Amino acid sequence: MTVHPPIVGHCDELQDALTGFRASAHITERWGARLAAVLSGGGRLLAAGNGGSAAQAQHLTAEIVGRYRDDRPPFSAIALHADTSSTTAIANDYGVDEVFARQVRAHGRPGDVLMLLSTSGASANLLSAADAARAAGVRVWALTGPAPNPLMAGSDESLCVEAPTTATVQEIHLVAVHMVCAAFDAALEHAAARTVRGGHGGEARGGRGGEAQDGYGGERTHG
Repeated sequence: MTVHPPIVGHCDELQDALTGFRASAHITERWGARLAAVLSGGGRLLAAGNGGSAAQAQHLTAEIVGRYRDDRPPFSAIALHADTSSTTAIANDYGVDEVFARQVRAHGRPGDVLMLLSTSGASANLLSAADAARAAGVRVWALTGPAPNPLMAGSDESLCVEAPTTATVQEIHLVAVHMVCAAFDAALEHAAARTVRGGHGGEARGGRGGEAQDGYGGERTHG
């Protein structure tokens, strides 16, 4: 089978992007551990994106509500774009820029997490959602394309993928989503093991309010 130059170029581009991503991959481990603390304490993950990024966001919430690898309890995670009746009603009545922001105001509570995925980092409806989340006390994480971009600036933490094409950015975003899920499961297992040993596992399942600021006092960390 002949491998044509565009195919080779795509693979080379993906390999280069993945090599660059390694320097920021530790962010996914921190996010997964943070989600384990928030969700096991009764909090919620909200996620949103447009187009292919919407599919990635829904992939993330599916892994949290269902499972990533091993069986475990379900946790609360909502893909905001997945409710077609709500999104179309909001778009019709309030405009497209409000389709996610209004849902954040409806579903988000202090200490929750909003994950926004955007290859451009400039989608107006995601920027509005980030503003609504911060006003509601919801922590904002962003997976974007190359830095700098507006969504990076409007988030509490971001992981920015340096790649020349939208397709490659999305492919690295999928890697990041899976790494967050793996770290999430690992943190839950660690907390459960501590509980069995009679340690202080309850710390990982604190209330939704004050625990959300533990070790993350509003700093912005951009990959």
